[in-house]
Amino acid sequence: MKPKILGNLRWLGHASFLLRAGEKNIYFDPYGIKEGLPKADLILITHPHFDHLSPEDIARVWRKGSVVVIPETASSGLSYQNHISIRPGEEVSVGEFRIRALPAYNVDKAFHPREKNWVGYLVETPLGSVYHAGDTDFIPEMRGLKADVALLPVGGTYTMDWREAAEAARAMEIGAAVPMHWGRVVGSRRDAELFAENFPAAEILEEG
Repeated sequence: MKPKILGNLRWLGHASFLLRAGEKNIYFDPYGIKEGLPKADLILITHPHFDHLSPEDIARVWRKGSVVVIPETASSGLSYQNHISIRPGEEVSVGEFRIRALPAYNVDKAFHPREKNWVGYLVETPLGSVYHAGDTDFIPEMRGLKADVALLPVGGTYTMDWREAAEAARAMEIGAAVPMHWGRVVGSRRDAELFAENFPAAEILEEG
């Protein structure tokens, strides 16, 4: 049975997602998103690369009262009234949501060094939990991680590829996995399909 919270996730392309949790809207790494989306209650940024931290896209969904959570090493110069700086291993609560920052880094490439302290997020909501891995390889911290849904990069080059993502998914305790980080900057639909062929609980979401 698919986790209930999976039906509340909307893939906005690349690594961007909207999670509708009751009356609240949670955005992950909004980038290249459409106009007319609902305003955010919570915006989670994994790291400062242009395709994850986009001030223009944040502005499209930001409203007075929106809370932005961002790695401490990426928060310099932010002018958002309500922003929370976070480091791997730290946990914060925003309203009814509990947010844990998890490490996200490369093990065999230099694009996302571990010492930058960039993150993925495990978000617990009344509907269930979602893990957004950020830009990362398959790292030891993923083993045994529990979440209803995991959002995993599959495009390779800058992150793990579909093979490593399938291995990571099998190492976790998750109900479903959604491939991301494909179709724009890097990766193709075929990467998402190969991931799904190698992890039966995968769900490919259509961009929208």
